Amino acid sequence: MNNSSRRNFLLHTSIAAATTSLGIGCSTTYRTNQITNHRPVIISTWSFGKPANELALQTLQDGGSALDAVEQGIRLVESSGNSSVGLSGNPNAAGVPQLDACIMNGPGHRAGSVAGIEGVVHPITAARLVMEKTPHVMLVGRGARWFSEQQGLKTNDNAEDKKRYEAWLKKQKQNSLNKEINSDNHDTVTLIVIDKNGDIAGGCSTSGLSGKIPGRVGDSPIIGSGLYVDNEVGAAGATGLGENVMRYCASYQVVENMRQGMSPTKACAEAIKRIARIDPLGMNLGINFIAINKRGEFGAAGTQANFPYSITTKDFSEVRKGQALSAAYQKEGGNEK
Repeated sequence: MNNSSRRNFLLHTSIAAATTSLGIGCSTTYRTNQITNHRPVIISTWSFGKPANELALQTLQDGGSALDAVEQGIRLVESSGNSSVGLSGNPNAAGVPQLDACIMNGPGHRAGSVAGIEGVVHPITAARLVMEKTPHVMLVGRGARWFSEQQGLKTNDNAEDKKRYEAWLKKQKQNSLNKEINSDNHDTVTLIVIDKNGDIAGGCSTSGLSGKIPGRVGDSPIIGSGLYVDNEVGAAGATGLGENVMRYCASYQVVENMRQGMSPTKACAEAIKRIARIDPLGMNLGINFIAINKRGEFGAAGTQANFPYSITTKDFSEVRKGQALSAAYQKEGGNEK
């Protein structure tokens, strides 16, 4: 090992040790103060969120806003070939990928979203433009596509992918509409940023449930369900089976739990427990949440034992496991082969 490599190794070792000793994610006053010193903080769903986090951090370091960081990080996943995000995502029952996305900015409490949009390479950017260029919060379907084209966004002609989707449909001959719904055929990138000033922004993007009925929209573009940002309190986002999130406005509930003083992890867990007490499925919901509060504390919880989330600061970037509320072990979304 040369001197430069040795110095880098020792530096990263000392940072890791310091992170452990500080108990990142805990909620005592002392540790909270230390966590605040780590801002900016970026959190996202799944291990495929880690490179998105790192690009978001670089965007901040280059002078971009928290909103810029969210957009750039999610754009990376949308163009990564991920099978549950972007145009590379598995299509609906008609063989067409219909995409959902939203973005929300803490300052000003602004939001924008698109749902059931086809052929737009970066739906997260379309969502941001809805927020910034229109008086609306959500555009859907052909209207969302038309608006994206008017704004000069890159779009694909559906005919370009015709052969690919015909091949996919051939494999789905066995009644795709009755296909069992599970975490192997849907998932979402949700990414939340708190910048050095404590301002928060977040976003979601997904191709939704594989083989879904055309026109189905999940929780991801719904403000308060797939994502919610309150610049006074914190933010939360979801991944998993959207129907089980949107019926309970679950991300909003996580943020409200933090408003009542819960840590981010407890806020996520308590929201899930509340849903499970009401829902006939109990803990068999297939839902997971990430959250961050105004102080920069973060956490995650889910109904699966192996839900990974990614966390990045200027000092470290890693994949962790959220608090498990059941023993269910499910395939990580976005990595289907």
